[in-house]
Amino acid sequence: MSEMWTKYIDKKKLALSDTAHRAKTMKFCYLFLLPYAILFITFNVLPMITSIYYSFTNFNILEKPDFIGARNYINLFLQDEVFQTAVKNTFLVAVITGPVGYIMAFLFAWLINELPNKIRTIVVLFFYVPSIAGQGYMIFKTVFNDDRYGWANAWLIRLGFIDQPITFLTNPQYVMKVVIPIILWMSLGTGFLSFVAGLKGIDKAQYEAGYIDGIQNRWQELWYITLPNMKPMLLFGAVMSITTAFNVCDVPMNLAGYPSTDYCARTIVTHLFDYGFTRYEMGYASAIATVLFLTMIICNKLIQALLNRVGH
Repeated sequence: MSEMWTKYIDKKKLALSDTAHRAKTMKFCYLFLLPYAILFITFNVLPMITSIYYSFTNFNILEKPDFIGARNYINLFLQDEVFQTAVKNTFLVAVITGPVGYIMAFLFAWLINELPNKIRTIVVLFFYVPSIAGQGYMIFKTVFNDDRYGWANAWLIRLGFIDQPITFLTNPQYVMKVVIPIILWMSLGTGFLSFVAGLKGIDKAQYEAGYIDGIQNRWQELWYITLPNMKPMLLFGAVMSITTAFNVCDVPMNLAGYPSTDYCARTIVTHLFDYGFTRYEMGYASAIATVLFLTMIICNKLIQALLNRVGH
């Protein structure tokens, strides 16, 4: 046992020595990275640590933070019924727009990659428009307006399907059914563009070699050649998909109102916005942010584990 432990210690010492040697020889490279490291630590790491600290306090910005332990988390999970609704809505959006949007973006990119260059450029622009449109979702507020002047209600009344306008954006029965497809439509762009770039970067010789080695159809080509070559793009698309799905806020707030009827469109980020910027209960808002942060990390790790199995 002692011999095994001695070998383990020697191995660790050798690894540390090698790391120190590499750091010494590449010190100028690290010097060039220093400005980015300072900015990253200042605007990402420190705010995250500060938020975690404030999550254990009662803090309203104006007064000194009062340490209260885990009371914010206890209230959040055991007493805050609106938060439970927000979690349900957020995971509903994440489950539908995350995997579905991710798969749709890849399939569209894969199919569009077979088109001629000029047509492909036009189609790529069409799919990427939702991501650069900013508040393009506001078009749908006109489409699904609750009165007779909303396009959807106007056509349904004109065609004789209904007599009174449907309250698409205020009736809890319809709100999420309208909001989720809009979020899905807007989430395709960034991941889709990375997939298109990844597909264009694959060496065509690999496909020829694959068919020589026994690949028989396009699905085997996709699994054994395309996906393994696109792992960095797949991971980027997955991270962007998860980030978009869990950070849904603007669309439900602007379409369904703030607050929405019976909190039917409340999400975790909307709940965070409410406590942080409306009520100024920054300690409680920091607890919500910490829970959201940990949830996103866990989901990202699960996605990475699944992507590591691609092509094996």
